[in-house]
Amino acid sequence: MLRNFEYNIPMKEFARLTGRSISTFKRDFQKTFNDSPEKWLRIKRLEKAHFLIQTEKQKPGDVYLHIGFENLSHFSTAFKEHFGYSPSQL
Repeated sequence: MLRNFEYNIPMKEFARLTGRSISTFKRDFQKTFNDSPEKWLRIKRLEKAHFLIQTEKQKPGDVYLHIGFENLSHFSTAFKEHFGYSPSQL
């Protein structure tokens, strides 16, 4: 998942790539990382977005698709919930 978190891959595909059912994948992931794979994935994407916007000076409108979000509104909401400020405030 670390190598592919930027791609918009369904969780079912991550499970298939590890040779597990979706239920087993989620259970094993939870045991290993103390977090659900969906939450872990969202946080990794948001941290990458923060880096790209702050350090690489990219625009939020250019970043959200690159990191696996499907729409800008969902990305902005998730970003603000996680960091406490919107991506445009960076």
